[in-house]
Amino acid sequence: MRMRRQRSRPPRLEVVLTESVLRDVVGGTGVMVAQIDHLLDVSADPRIDLRVLPRGRSHVAGSGGHFVQLGRDDGEGEAMAVVYLELHRRGLYLDGGTEVDEYRMMFETLHAAAADAETSKALLGLARQEHTR
Repeated sequence: MRMRRQRSRPPRLEVVLTESVLRDVVGGTGVMVAQIDHLLDVSADPRIDLRVLPRGRSHVAGSGGHFVQLGRDDGEGEAMAVVYLELHRRGLYLDGGTEVDEYRMMFETLHAAAADAETSKALLGLARQEHTR
């Protein structure tokens, strides 16, 4: 059943990255270029919506940190959603309706403030160029 569901409704991934993660060097130039190349490759997949939040806009949701929102909707009104927060020594899962809804709204705000897909790819390319100078 899982395989049939994945064929009929393949999973989607929506990502919003702040521009600073593309510019701030972590691991050296080679690592940064390889990671940006990987992001450019995966952004070509129609199931992946990768957006870059330009500098100066990261304040829009006031999240105070990164988070992962996991969820599914089986198309019959059955939905599941969980938010994962990675902390210093452990992770924290939030599954309460109100908490999940707050993070959902935060993500929607970030997604709306982020550059569109094509502009995001251009920002990825510019960041890559900066690392190869």
